[in-house]
Amino acid sequence: MPKRVLTGKIVSAKNLKTLVVQVERKFRHPVLKKVLKRSKKYHAHYDNGDFKVGEQIKIIESKPISKLKKWRVLEQ
Repeated sequence: MPKRVLTGKIVSAKNLKTLVVQVERKFRHPVLKKVLKRSKKYHAHYDNGDFKVGEQIKIIESKPISKLKKWRVLEQ
């Protein structure tokens, strides 16, 4: 089964080796036929790199690293 790759914006880079990434998705409401936006935050692991809040990055699924971290940073 292929691993999912998501693109999102860095919301927090305060923790060591952990980023909080907000991923936004758009979908059409089944009844209203209106395009809605929903967002979700993911904790992603990185080993090295200089990341700033507001940057767009790609994250990929991985085995669980900690209680909340199940994603790794793929590219900047």
